[in-house]
Amino acid sequence: MRSPSPAEWFDRPDPASGEAGLRFKCTMCGNCCTGPEGYVLVSDAEIAALAGRLGMSPGEFTDRYTHMTPPGRSLIEKETHFGRDCIFLDRDKIAGKAVCGVYEDRPAQCRTWPFWKSNLVSKRAWELSKRRCPGMGQGPLSTPVQIRVMRDVVEM
Repeated sequence: MRSPSPAEWFDRPDPASGEAGLRFKCTMCGNCCTGPEGYVLVSDAEIAALAGRLGMSPGEFTDRYTHMTPPGRSLIEKETHFGRDCIFLDRDKIAGKAVCGVYEDRPAQCRTWPFWKSNLVSKRAWELSKRRCPGMGQGPLSTPVQIRVMRDVVEM
C-alpha cells in the first residue's frame, strides 16, 4: 500500500540529495529590500526595539521612519537607482553588498524571508522568487517544520 503524499511540496525529499526542506543563505544582494513601491510592516514592539537601537523614542521613530499603508504601518523607502530601497538598507558600508543597518532588530517580515506564504504556495512560486534572490537554494537546509514556523509568522 502506498503512503499518503506529503502535505506540501517542500515536504518531498529532493531527488538529488534525498533531503526534505529548502535551502537559503543571504548573499547581501539587497534584492529583497528594494524594488517597486512596497511595504515592510512593523508592529509596536518592533518599533520600540528599532527606536531603542537608534536612541530615540517610539514616537520619534514612528514619525521619522514609518508611514501608514493600506495593510498597516510600514518602514519608509528611499529612491535609488536600484528602485525603492528600505530606509535602513546600506549599500556603502561594504563594497558590492547591501547591508541591513538594523539587522539584529529587523522586523519579522525581514527575518522570515524567503519563507513567506507567497513564495511557498507552490514549487513554481519558489522557483520564480529564486530568479530574484540568489540565496534561495543555497546554504543550510531548513526543515519543513522550520519553514512552516517562519511562514506562519507574517501574512506575506
